[in-house]
Amino acid sequence: MTSPPTSLRERKKAKTRAAIREHAMRLFEEQGYASTTVDQIAEAAEVSPSTFFRYFPAKEDVILVDDYDPILVEAVRAQPPEVPPIEAIRRAMRDVFLTMSPEVWESERRRQKLFAEVPELRSRALNQMAEALDLICDVIAERTGLAAGDLRVRAMGGAVAGVVLAILPPGRMTGNSTLERGDFDRLLDGLDLLQRGLPLV
Repeated sequence: MTSPPTSLRERKKAKTRAAIREHAMRLFEEQGYASTTVDQIAEAAEVSPSTFFRYFPAKEDVILVDDYDPILVEAVRAQPPEVPPIEAIRRAMRDVFLTMSPEVWESERRRQKLFAEVPELRSRALNQMAEALDLICDVIAERTGLAAGDLRVRAMGGAVAGVVLAILPPGRMTGNSTLERGDFDRLLDGLDLLQRGLPLV
């Protein structure tokens, strides 16, 4: 999905970050999110609590920090300039999400399951949509030559964010409902509908 770190220092940082996240996920699943402390996560990952906080500002950020946003932004920027903004976003999502490895897909399933089980995580994730909206507006502005704060850009960005929330809200996994690749197919279809003016007939 993205180029591997090139320097030894970058590779070590990426390995440490992945280890912290994996041990945190395991502990959340084994003993519950609320019962798991940063000290326990740090001990399991064989790092100090201060090292944990260098990678994740708070415990919830292990789940909330979305590694896909910068990848998606770069994927949008890689689309040919003549491609309309919503179609560029749609293609970028297809390129990123529908080519995820089984391992990455399973990690995302586990993350979404925690959103479903922990209401405060789900609430925080919804609040983060404002940040995601700013990213969407930035790439739309780049492709149109308009300002990111332009009403037209904000409205289009909000519409894209609305499609995502309507089809893939945080914690949509409840009961026997699980995150499937078909859900992203529906997301792409939803963006196609948006691009065509949301025809209802």
